[in-house]
Amino acid sequence: MKNFMAIYIGTPDSMEKWKHLSEDEKQQRMQEGMLAWHGWMDKHSDILVEAGGPLGKTKRIDPTGISDIRNNMTGYTIIRAESHEAAAKLFEGHPHFSIFPGDSVELMECMPIPTM
Repeated sequence: MKNFMAIYIGTPDSMEKWKHLSEDEKQQRMQEGMLAWHGWMDKHSDILVEAGGPLGKTKRIDPTGISDIRNNMTGYTIIRAESHEAAAKLFEGHPHFSIFPGDSVELMECMPIPTM
């Protein structure tokens, strides 16, 4: 089994659609979404390495210093799967983009640190 990190993506366009919903619609979708999300987590509890969670504001650190930046990453989860393809199939129909204002899930293998 390999570990894979799923990054949940939400663009400003998706958030604009969310902002135009009434407060009642937002609350209903949030409740439905959280029930569906927890259902997904329960269904796949045997392959969860790290449940993850929402991501906050971003800082970039580079040779010139520290700066505030924006990106489209909204959350993460780490799972175990036999292959990249098998891991990807676990996110088909995920609540992130079926109920919430998310656009996609990006999935990458967590590679081991090379030994010396």
